[in-house]
Amino acid sequence: MSFHAIDAWWWPYLFIIVGGWLATDMWRFVGVYFGGKLAEDSELLVMVRCIATALVAAVIANLVIFPSGALAATPLWLRVGAGLAGFAAYLAAGKRVIVGIIAGELVLAGGMLL
Repeated sequence: MSFHAIDAWWWPYLFIIVGGWLATDMWRFVGVYFGGKLAEDSELLVMVRCIATALVAAVIANLVIFPSGALAATPLWLRVGAGLAGFAAYLAAGKRVIVGIIAGELVLAGGMLL
């Protein structure tokens, strides 16, 4: 069955509900159901947390190394430097995420203006 299988006005809406919403939310509901039964320090949950953290780190690294849009016009050393400055500010401020984000943004914006 494909998007063009049925020629009715309601078909795109049903296709979106079944193909988009139900297919992804079903796994969220299963995760919430089983997540309540797991201990927070269980090895399975630690592994899931490690994989999720690694995926986020990979996405951020991809955005820094292979950016698109206006960020692609900036040099790599500026993007990496802004990330390092943001991380240093995050640690110096007692692991406050907002401080790290603002510091990284300031370094990046300052470098782009120079």
